[in-house]
Amino acid sequence: MKYLFIYLFLFSLIFEAKTAESDDLLVRSIKNEKRNDKNIKRDKYRNPYKTLTFFEIDRKKKILEISPGSGYYSEIISHYMKETNNFFSTEYLVPPVEAVRKGQEEYNKFFDENKKNFGLINKIYFLKNNKLELKEKNFDLVLTFRNTHNWLGSNSAQNVYQSIYDVMKKGGILGIVQHRADENSKFNFKNGYVKESFLIDFLEGIGFKLLDKSNINQNTKDKKDYKNGVWTLPPRLVLGDLDKQKYLDIGESDRMTLKFIK
Repeated sequence: MKYLFIYLFLFSLIFEAKTAESDDLLVRSIKNEKRNDKNIKRDKYRNPYKTLTFFEIDRKKKILEISPGSGYYSEIISHYMKETNNFFSTEYLVPPVEAVRKGQEEYNKFFDENKKNFGLINKIYFLKNNKLELKEKNFDLVLTFRNTHNWLGSNSAQNVYQSIYDVMKKGGILGIVQHRADENSKFNFKNGYVKESFLIDFLEGIGFKLLDKSNINQNTKDKKDYKNGVWTLPPRLVLGDLDKQKYLDIGESDRMTLKFIK
């Protein structure tokens, strides 16, 4: 019994040391000076450390980011996962619109030119039917940030999330951050906002199970009643200088942060 206690104590010390090392690396990845300045300024709204920790990020995991946009989270995750060869992001073989094509080009150019700092980002492709190719499977962690409203609006959410389910391993984690509609809204999704209860039911209908949810990315200042939708708020600020300070004072949108398991 004495030796068992000593073993458990030493194991606990090693575990805590490795956890602290991993946490320190995540902090350094967020503070990485090579990140885009515009993205760094958004940290106060997007809470990357708390969000990624909530989603149980770990260098030992095989990680996929869906529709990474301009690369806000890719900058952090790729630096954190550097030299593991275990970080992937998606790309459209046939971009649905010109803005997506241009965005993918800029994303690839940035990370290709800064590969030494951020490391390699592997690719997995969306096919024409908005399903992911299946050559890569068994992902431990799949993440997507502020994309679900687009898939719901284009009637492709079923295909996207079903294919996400198909490339994940049993017991894998799906992490979602999404603009959140009020629960008393008459709609399930509109103007970029999605009702949380609707999204949970939708994903559990595919086969995921909700593990946990958090208000890490909550913003009670967001009134969600803008004629031009969520894009009225930063970072888009689609109204330009019209009431700009008002929307800057509100900040980025109120967001749900959901964690599911396959």
